Amino acid sequence: MLAGAVGLLLFPAPNLGVLAWFAFVPLLLLLRGSGSRREAMLRGWLGGFGFVCATLYWLVPNLIYFFPLAAAAVALLWLPWGLLVWAALRPDEPFGWGRALLALAAVPAGWVLIETVRSWKPFGGPWALLGTSQWNHPAELGLASVGGAWLLSFAIMLVNTCIVLIITARTPVRVSAAALGALAIAAGPVWFTTHPMTAATRDLNVALVQPGVVHDPQARDEEGIAITRALQGKQVGLVVWGESSGTDGLIDDGVDQQQLTALATSLNAPIMVDANATMPDGDTQKVSYLYAADGEHGQYAKTRLVMFGEYIPFRGELGWLTGMTKAAGTNLVSGDGLTVFRAADMNFGPLICFESAFPDMGRSEANLGAQLLVYQSEDSTFQGSWEPAQHASLAAVRAAETGRPAVQASLAGVSAAFDAQGRELAWLPKEAVGSIVAHVPLQVADTPYDRYGNFVPIACAVLVALALLAIVRLRLFANPVPVDQHDSTSDR
Repeated sequence: MLAGAVGLLLFPAPNLGVLAWFAFVPLLLLLRGSGSRREAMLRGWLGGFGFVCATLYWLVPNLIYFFPLAAAAVALLWLPWGLLVWAALRPDEPFGWGRALLALAAVPAGWVLIETVRSWKPFGGPWALLGTSQWNHPAELGLASVGGAWLLSFAIMLVNTCIVLIITARTPVRVSAAALGALAIAAGPVWFTTHPMTAATRDLNVALVQPGVVHDPQARDEEGIAITRALQGKQVGLVVWGESSGTDGLIDDGVDQQQLTALATSLNAPIMVDANATMPDGDTQKVSYLYAADGEHGQYAKTRLVMFGEYIPFRGELGWLTGMTKAAGTNLVSGDGLTVFRAADMNFGPLICFESAFPDMGRSEANLGAQLLVYQSEDSTFQGSWEPAQHASLAAVRAAETGRPAVQASLAGVSAAFDAQGRELAWLPKEAVGSIVAHVPLQVADTPYDRYGNFVPIACAVLVALALLAIVRLRLFANPVPVDQHDSTSDR
């Protein structure tokens, strides 16, 4: 569990992402040293349990008693990976070139498949993908622009596997593993250096409004208006409020709409706000709105909701959870799909909170023509933890993946902005109340990830399938035979 829990150090706030390139060597060595299939699977599950608990510890106040159960269930994904690692690296077999290639393919590809499966919303979504640990290393994010965070996760686990081979294999294999590991580390910076961004078509000053933790919706709305008014006299091209920043029912509130239109007129800049909206059929949605001087320019309803946070599946059977946890009291309804806002000769891709964790959503917005990714989040629930910083860091990875700058305005922080290569432009910590203006160069360049999408998980599935065929053929899933059970003749 401790070997898996090292993931805690890789993401904000410890932010020691550089350790990721060798942090999992102890876990791999423990799996390699397992004495049986059962032990390998158990160790894999325990490592996954430690990783999930450490990287998502901030869910404890919400899930309370159910947190360890949920973490244990998600960690089951590491159970077959533990067996795969043991079979590929086990020390009781001759470790030549073939075995080395098997390990170098199976171990990182298996890890990426774990990330792919747990990115499915019922498993909680793609939080703490290993590749996102490099968010503040823009050169390493070069790999994310090629294959998304998936490719960076593969490279990181590949380097960890190379280090294990350097420790355990014969000299020729060690030399090759060292060379391959160095190549994996250098691949991102090489791509970053050889594919510079084109010159910015224009610059956009984006104001991120952060009123802090204000529980009363009306007071929160008034605080956002006051902070926005204070921007008068500054040159801004877009103002972004956080999730749940507007008064609920904004869609029907003419007074609030007039205030926002007047503010947009006085600032000569469109304003993005977010609020809960009650639909004619009585359902409630989380909706982003774009207001300009001439009125509303678009709406976007959140399409990927937070399970238990914004809805409870099978509420009829699981509704009792609201009495024991902070699960959603009522179910929100998801929107129909993505959209692009247009104002001030610009296309903005609106996404809400949890949606910044999904690589495919930023890519889809880019393919719809978005020139800037705009995330609106709340994060007031997690102010006493490292979650707000971890959440804000995801925008850097989405920017590098899509070749579009990305900004996140958080109701209670962290608010941040990044250029099209993931370099930090602005960072407003969660303790701050007010606004920050980010000078965003509008550089747009389609990346390989934009064009080809999630090809890395598919390639990893193929690699794992081929590795399993080789493992079965070599009978590497068989438990080792104790020495005293060997035939004496064969021993001689």
